[in-house]
Amino acid sequence: MQKVKVYFKCERCVEVQSPEVFLSDLGSLRCRDKNRTDKLKTIKVKHFQANGEKRCVISCIRLIQLMEETCPDIEVELLGETDVLVEWISVNKHKGWQQWLKCALVCLVSFFGTAFTIMAYHNDIGINDLFTEVYRMVMNREPGGINILEISYSVGLAAGIIVFYNHIGGRRLTKDPTPIEVAMRNYEYDVDMALIELADREGKEEDVT
Repeated sequence: MQKVKVYFKCERCVEVQSPEVFLSDLGSLRCRDKNRTDKLKTIKVKHFQANGEKRCVISCIRLIQLMEETCPDIEVELLGETDVLVEWISVNKHKGWQQWLKCALVCLVSFFGTAFTIMAYHNDIGINDLFTEVYRMVMNREPGGINILEISYSVGLAAGIIVFYNHIGGRRLTKDPTPIEVAMRNYEYDVDMALIELADREGKEEDVT
């Protein structure tokens, strides 16, 4: 009897909001037989204990084993990642004042921290003396108060930041990802791979039994 082909594409990192983790949470599954597809998607892969660890690494070989035990007449072809990092995230449906307070603190730290960094940098390079010297050379007189160089530099600095980060408020200038998004994706990838390798090294990876 010819076995039914099943394609399973596993994700590298998955966040779940329920302690019960099913196969459908970990990736995409494709099979011509809809009944088998529905049956495989409902396989319980993991149950997080309330007082236990909220993160685990599951080997895709373990997932294939569970699928073959549920439907012995299938042949699984694995696509995507070979290990999946699963994390149970408890999310409140209604945001309380704590979330708003955290958001406000992050905004304040980001704003004043960036402003202080820019001012400290300008103070280190002596930009006021530089503008004064340039103005004296071009205009052949001493600047009185705020001059055109300082205004142009301030406008150019703000415009450069907007163009570099590709955002004006909540709007994008282009469809390209911003430098922060690229940096965050790279950081998340490095963290995920480090956790997966650490779990494998410590023998905490859930593999075939």
